[in-house]
Amino acid sequence: MEPGPFPAEVPDREVRVVGSELVENYTVYIIDVTDGLHRWTVKHRYSDFYDLHEKLTAEKKVDRRLLPPKKILGKNSKSLVERRQKELELYLQTLLQQFPEATPTPLACFLHFHLYEINGITAALAEELFHKGEQLLQAGEVFSLRPLQLHAVSQQLRLAKPTCCTGDAKTDLGHILDFTCRLRYLKISGTRGPVGTSSIQENELSFDLSVFKSLLQIEISDCSSQQVRGLPSLRSSLVTLSIHRSTESMLAILVPEASEFSQWEPEGAESGCPVTAVVPVWRHLTTLDMSHNCIAAIDGSVRLIPKVEFLDLSYNQLSSVENLQHLYNLVHLDLSYNSLRTLEAAHTRLGNIKTLSLAGNQLENLTGLSKLYSLVNLDLSHNQLAQLEEIRNIGALPCLEKLNLSSNPICIVPDYRTKVLAQFGDRAAEVCLDCKATTEKELDTVEVLKAIQKAKEAKDRMSHSDRKIGEDSRPPAAPPASSSSSLPCLAQQAACPSQGNHK
Repeated sequence: MEPGPFPAEVPDREVRVVGSELVENYTVYIIDVTDGLHRWTVKHRYSDFYDLHEKLTAEKKVDRRLLPPKKILGKNSKSLVERRQKELELYLQTLLQQFPEATPTPLACFLHFHLYEINGITAALAEELFHKGEQLLQAGEVFSLRPLQLHAVSQQLRLAKPTCCTGDAKTDLGHILDFTCRLRYLKISGTRGPVGTSSIQENELSFDLSVFKSLLQIEISDCSSQQVRGLPSLRSSLVTLSIHRSTESMLAILVPEASEFSQWEPEGAESGCPVTAVVPVWRHLTTLDMSHNCIAAIDGSVRLIPKVEFLDLSYNQLSSVENLQHLYNLVHLDLSYNSLRTLEAAHTRLGNIKTLSLAGNQLENLTGLSKLYSLVNLDLSHNQLAQLEEIRNIGALPCLEKLNLSSNPICIVPDYRTKVLAQFGDRAAEVCLDCKATTEKELDTVEVLKAIQKAKEAKDRMSHSDRKIGEDSRPPAAPPASSSSSLPCLAQQAACPSQGNHK
């Protein structure tokens, strides 16, 4: 059951003028509108009612006597305001009864149906696209929609009603469907809490993306993965997918069908186990940004994105790195601001990586990075690296050009920069440390440190060689003490050969 949807049938509508307030020198009436399960508040002064009535009498032949007349004297008196409040409420209720099916556009706008009511929302969107749709498509810019708008469209498509409820061709649902079929770049931004002055919780409204047939790029933020329908329909076209503050797992986005099948495999995969579903891969997806979510593991769903080159999983809850060996084309990976403490044998999963961000974790050692030979850019800032010796694990990486170690305990070591650069040997001049180019002075110091290191290593080798020579020239060791102690006894026996025969 989907929480809080708009009713499928024409809902019960009610309008009440619940109060008033004085703004400067005029009275504003507070109108409470109920549409099925949802409520919202609208505020209007009497002149707004008058303008509405003029339009309705001209367009819909509404009885001119229906609206209570203007008052010049004492217009803000308490008794007049209370009486007029009841009269205006009766006026609005009469209009809704007079137009139960298709609410006239002036009345719909007056009651903010275009913001909160299903027919009004779709009519307003259709009219906007009627006027600007073609221009927006030709410009190729990102088009933004709210989950509430998409939910209204999805609900309208489920109703057995004409695609144009108002009788105005500009508000026909067909304008929306034509636009969504051709749109390439879409952004969907939800909200936390009620929408505007209404009781509508936008993150509880489901919406269907299957109406989009040509999308190349989509960004979804502040929605729940449970409310997003139709993601699998985008697998054949999507190139870039971004999801923020919307999911607790990669599986819920990449393989939403997984909840229906106990065993699944990506198409083309060889499996020795029986499967209940073969799931199509994301054929053209090269960029996946799932930063700022609550993802705790990189699950097997990554097998469905074999062409991904850019993967952003920053600001999640990862404590380990798994399954990335399936991404043969991955070259840029962002794992910053997770909960990683170690990264063992990273080359077995990140063989072709060029850019790697591990900032904002709890790394204390770098032993697992020593074989990332294609790595060019490495961000290790805001970790727990304290020992200079750890830099030796990455000092031999042949392609590394940019290294960020800022905000680590190691940064307080005296002459930190030159000591780090010295770990790169002859490549020190090629390394940009902490976003700062290496200076000539630093390179001179590095050369001195390298000379001192070479001298120390030579001294250690000579010391080791001298010890070995000393061990080789030492005279043979004396016989064991037990053997030498027996010699006097043997001599004594030789001097007295017949001692044993005398008594």
